[in-house]
Amino acid sequence: MASVDRVPGARYRARVLPFLLALLLLVVAPASAQPTAMGVEVLASYPHDARAFTQGLLLHDGALYESTGLVGRSSLRQVELTTGKVLRQKDLPPPLFGEGLAWTTDELVQLTWQSQRALRWDPATFAARGEWHYDGEGWGLCFDGKALVQSDGSHRLYFRDPATFALLRTLEVTENGQPVSRLNELECVGDTIYANVWLTDHIVAIAALSGVVRGAIDASGLLTADERQKIGSDAILNGIAFDPSNNTFLLTGKLWPKLFRVRFVPR
Repeated sequence: MASVDRVPGARYRARVLPFLLALLLLVVAPASAQPTAMGVEVLASYPHDARAFTQGLLLHDGALYESTGLVGRSSLRQVELTTGKVLRQKDLPPPLFGEGLAWTTDELVQLTWQSQRALRWDPATFAARGEWHYDGEGWGLCFDGKALVQSDGSHRLYFRDPATFALLRTLEVTENGQPVSRLNELECVGDTIYANVWLTDHIVAIAALSGVVRGAIDASGLLTADERQKIGSDAILNGIAFDPSNNTFLLTGKLWPKLFRVRFVPR
């Protein structure tokens, strides 16, 4: 019998089919159904700066960008994925606390926690392009191709004009009819918004049109017990970046020593 490597397209199918199956389970689930229970399959791990209080993570054209938090330690970074080396860094002055990060059509947008400022950056130089102001707190941010999607730690998501940051609509996120609060870092993938749930190792997959949670992803166990103990209770899972080249996700956390390439799989 021919080996998998010799069958044309077999390696591609082996890589893509689990993602497509998981996506199909999310799409076909009716609004009233229980969210699809999912876990993570670890495909690789990479070094990550254990001093980085990760608040935002994204991958664009193979380049990894990160927003870090804490007053006096907040920054915008470009990071080499395989080594964790910081290639470029723009520090944020106090009292700014960096939060979610998104790439729109031509610029990076970085939220701040309580300063009500959305910072705009030139991706090529990290030069400041200006800023927008908004009400409330800034937590997670992603771009769905048409709108910026913002979280503020509540059960609501805010869709904003990428040219002006004006509010377009508000979406309430629910699971089995109940609000899902503490939505944190975000990643937009097609018609699904993935969100870290603050203080947990869980990620929810949210239908962008209805706000219904279609998938509940348990990402616990990425770090060992010893690694968890060393970094402390504040060092929670936070950071989701989708890699469209192979339909995988990159996950890390605040002060984590590692970043993981994973696939979301049904449990």
